[in-house]
Amino acid sequence: MTLQKKTILVTGASRGIGKSIAMLLRADHRLDVYTPRREELDLEVADSIETYCAGIPDLDGLVNVAGINVLGNLESLDLRTIQQMMQTNLLAPLALIQKVVPGMKRKGGGRIVNFSSIWGVRSKERRTLYSMAKFGIEGMTRSLARELGPFGILVNAIAPGFVLTDMTRKNLSPDEQVALCNDIPLRRMAEPEEIAHLVRFLLSDENTYITGQNMVIDGGFLA
Repeated sequence: MTLQKKTILVTGASRGIGKSIAMLLRADHRLDVYTPRREELDLEVADSIETYCAGIPDLDGLVNVAGINVLGNLESLDLRTIQQMMQTNLLAPLALIQKVVPGMKRKGGGRIVNFSSIWGVRSKERRTLYSMAKFGIEGMTRSLARELGPFGILVNAIAPGFVLTDMTRKNLSPDEQVALCNDIPLRRMAEPEEIAHLVRFLLSDENTYITGQNMVIDGGFLA
């Protein structure tokens, strides 16, 4: 798989799936991988996004992983939470794409991978805001794939199912994990590295014709 001499930005790389993506990409020492900390890039602040992007070189790839998930029923959704969820999960990825696409055009192409979720394909109670944002990610991905395709920029989204991250282990007891896995045809959650390998392929020169897709990787949960 060819990813030589590429510059990639990965948000949300401090833990979980984002961390696995960054580690996999950095294993290829010919890649220059940017993984900003929050003090460098605050996705809730528009000026922070603009300042950070102005200080990095033209990118070959952007991976929008960072996101938050606040659960709550309808009556509990206050304006601050709504704004925070939409800004971090939907508006910030769009702002980053706006800032890096001119550089990709100058370089003659690029790859953008957005992160949706199985809850952006179907939904569940108490996930109104999360699903709003993730359904929005899919719509944005499809529209931008059409708009940016003529410039050689491929835009895709990944919709992970249940992933065995440190946060999953913290939030679910062993018995709860077993019960959850019984609803997955493969009878296990994904490892973060399995998601990372899909990201790496979509970023690579091996991906020459996949664009505008929301790729579900969930062990068959939604089948």
